[in-house]
Amino acid sequence: MRFKHKTVVVTGAARGIGKAIALQFASEGAVILAVDLPSGEFRAADADLRALAPESRSLDLDLRDPAAIVEFFNRVEADYGGVQVLVNNAAVSRQVSFANLTPDAIDEITMVNFRGTLLMMQHAGRLMRTARSGRIVNISSIAGKGFRQTSNIAYAGTKGAIIAMTRIAASELGQFGITVNCVCPGITETPMMREWLERQSRDAGTSKSQTLRKLVGTSALARATAPSDIALAVAFLASDEACNITGQSLNIDSGTVWD
Repeated sequence: MRFKHKTVVVTGAARGIGKAIALQFASEGAVILAVDLPSGEFRAADADLRALAPESRSLDLDLRDPAAIVEFFNRVEADYGGVQVLVNNAAVSRQVSFANLTPDAIDEITMVNFRGTLLMMQHAGRLMRTARSGRIVNISSIAGKGFRQTSNIAYAGTKGAIIAMTRIAASELGQFGITVNCVCPGITETPMMREWLERQSRDAGTSKSQTLRKLVGTSALARATAPSDIALAVAFLASDEACNITGQSLNIDSGTVWD
C-alpha cells in the first residue's frame, strides 16, 4: 500500500496503458482521479477502478482546452487539497506517412501530446511546490528516441519533446522536493498499437501476427510489452523507493533500443 491516502491523477485512463496505471495505483491504496474524454470505454474503466478504490473518480477532461485544465486543478485543490502524483499518459496519433501528414493532424497531436502534457505538469507542479513534495511521471515513447517504426513523425517529435520537458521540469522543481521522470514504452499491446500494427501489416502484405513477431524479434527479450509492465515502472518512479531519481527517461521495451 505504497500510495495509501495519496491523490494520483492519471490522464488518458480509459484504456491501454493509462487504465493499467490507474488500476496499479488503486491496488496500492491511492485515490485515483482518472481523466479522459467521455466514452463508453471510460465508463467501463471507471467501474473497474471503483471496484479497487471506491473513493476514486473518473472525470471528463479535454487536454486541448487550457481553461478546462485550469478548472480541473482548481477542483482538485478544493476537493483534495492538492495532488501527490501526476501521470501524464494521454496521447493521440495518426497512422500516416511523412508525406501525407496534414497541418490539422500536426496541430491535434501537438495540442494533446506536447501542450497538454506541459500544462498538466505546470498546474500540478504549482500545487506540489506549495506542499514541497510530489512525483510527476510522463509517458513518452522509444519513438521519441529515434525508433523508426513509429506511427508518424509528429508523434515521435512530441514524444521527444516530452523527454526534454521532463529534464527541464526536473531541474526547476527539484528544489521543492519534486521529482519528474518519464517512461518510454516500446511495442506495447494497446488499442493504439493494434491500429499501428494493422497499417504495418497491410503495407508489408503480411498477417498481424507475422508482423508482430518480426517487430518484437528485434528486441533482446523478443516479446511485446504489456501495459502492466509500464504500470509497474510508473508506480516505482512515483514511490519513495525512487526518491533520488529525477530527470530520467526509462525504456520499458524488452530491450529494443539502448541509451
